[in-house]
Amino acid sequence: MWGSKALLTALAVASAAASPIEKRQFSYGSTPVRGVNIGGWLVLEPWITPSIFTPYGGSVVDEWTLCENVADAASILQSHWASWVSLSDFQKIADNGFNLVRIPIGYWAYQKYDGDPYIQGAADYLDSAISWARQTGLKVWIDLHGAPLSQNGFDNSGHLSTPEWTTDDSIDQTLSVISQIAQKYGTSSYSDVIAGIELLNEPLIQSLPGGKSAVQGYYESGFGIVRDSGNSYVVIHDGFLNPSAWDGVLTGSGTSGAIIDHHEYQVFSDGGVALTPAEHVSEVWTSANTWGNGYDKFVIVGEWSAAMTDCAPYLNGYGTGARYDGTYSGSSYVGSCSAIDNIGSWSSDYKSDTTNYISAQISAFESKAQGWIFWNFKTENAPEWDLFQLLDNGVWPS
Repeated sequence: MWGSKALLTALAVASAAASPIEKRQFSYGSTPVRGVNIGGWLVLEPWITPSIFTPYGGSVVDEWTLCENVADAASILQSHWASWVSLSDFQKIADNGFNLVRIPIGYWAYQKYDGDPYIQGAADYLDSAISWARQTGLKVWIDLHGAPLSQNGFDNSGHLSTPEWTTDDSIDQTLSVISQIAQKYGTSSYSDVIAGIELLNEPLIQSLPGGKSAVQGYYESGFGIVRDSGNSYVVIHDGFLNPSAWDGVLTGSGTSGAIIDHHEYQVFSDGGVALTPAEHVSEVWTSANTWGNGYDKFVIVGEWSAAMTDCAPYLNGYGTGARYDGTYSGSSYVGSCSAIDNIGSWSSDYKSDTTNYISAQISAFESKAQGWIFWNFKTENAPEWDLFQLLDNGVWPS
């Protein structure tokens, strides 16, 4: 097996000798990915847009239950899809030096599964986003964020439930969705803007029937489907394993191999939220030294944030509280969330600490991987996760 440095050098050389179509694609390996996620739009998440969920007092905790329990869910979704993102948002992203957006979308935008309650219509807005990206010079990752029967059981898969993807015919149905995406966006007519098609976000391998072998089989089939449609790069999530766990799987130069999407957060454990700002920075490098060496593919850190707490309302699920202030079951008090959820109340020291934390992650993800994609471009009330608030308040590093 090649070492990562040798392989990445070879991949960069291969990219330089690419065909005209490939030259129009993103230059992985020679240009760092500096992106941001367009989350909470075509797949809802309660903590990103709590105003959609709070009126229902706990009967609506994800997009599934919104569609299932709210009579006017279709109008709510249409209004949200039409207003949450705009061309001016993409222009702001581009003007601040970013080069890529990752856009999550659910399987139900393309076809429903076994009587699910989802409401369709999101796919048309993906077309709008791709048009905005073209106008502003941004590249796009299309990210299949939710699969039938849920690949992780998280609300960000569309359905807060036991993950049962890989059972019944859910893999075949997911491949059908990937085929629809690839046949449209994986073709040469989109190669100027589509920098990757991600086969599935965050499959929770440790909890899925069939484990890694089932996920790998899906990845290999999905890769073939995308490759049959054209020259788009294929992205696979590491399934919360070390990226090197996928060495030898879909390995190859340029578009003949896959790209790995790796996610890095420090706030989903009691120990993580208890770290001091200096310890958060140290942990960036400690963690990067465990996953950032020895892999045989390009790796992009496709999700990370400026959050040093889990204070964002509903971040851990609707009504579950936060570890940082001790309201999450079994957690202990570290500090108050009241000073964190309003960026206007941040002290100069906290702003500086956050800037340093962001800077450390950018440095790590560009030296240990081939770039990064921040989560998220904006939120209603979660400034640690909100690129636009961080930019507007001088916290994002210049």
